[in-house]
Amino acid sequence: MSALQEGPMKILVVDDEAPLVHLIEQYLLREGFCVEATGNGVHAVDIVRRANPAVVILDLGIPGMDGVEACRRIRMFSDCYIIMLTARAEEVDRLIGLSVGADDYVTKPFSPRELVLRVKAMLRRPRGAHATNPDTYQLGDLHVDLAGREVRLRGQPVDLTLTEFEVLAALLSEPGVVLSRSALIAKVWGDDWFGDHHLVDVHIGHLRRKLGEDPTNPRFIHTVRGIGYKAGPQR
Repeated sequence: MSALQEGPMKILVVDDEAPLVHLIEQYLLREGFCVEATGNGVHAVDIVRRANPAVVILDLGIPGMDGVEACRRIRMFSDCYIIMLTARAEEVDRLIGLSVGADDYVTKPFSPRELVLRVKAMLRRPRGAHATNPDTYQLGDLHVDLAGREVRLRGQPVDLTLTEFEVLAALLSEPGVVLSRSALIAKVWGDDWFGDHHLVDVHIGHLRRKLGEDPTNPRFIHTVRGIGYKAGPQR
């Protein structure tokens, strides 16, 4: 098991299945990543606080503290990418994991090679691509400062994950224009991302909840059935 160090991109693997962890480690190390692993949720939170990894691969069913609670606690002080692993494919697991700030999910069994490809694609995401844009957006009582990466609703800060912020920024970059799920994937996750496009719907759902949207009469993010989503006043 390798200790995290300065230099190579740091990855933390959190799973109590030792053979699987070893396999993932070997694939990541071959790609030049610096890897640390633990099978305990409490230890995972401590490691993230100490080592500040770029990506955390986090199993849902770990002992000590389950993956959902570990993810929630990590999100209190870190904006690292989090990929949730789950052995149960039910939709609720995916939704619960992402609702506490995970960026993506992978259902077991999976190919370690594909997981590494997903990690690499995630790290190539144009994250923060909007941060150099000095524009701000005012949509009713919603204020979004792209440069400061700040969102306020009725003057109060709204706590978004970086992925949620990027989805909102992508929609606001073309107000009134309908963006398909594929277009949002390309803008936020990058052209080389692969996975379930349902991920977009999940993050849109979290955004709406945090913005206090009425599902029957949304003010900020609108669904265009069969096509995608758009931001701005409904016409």
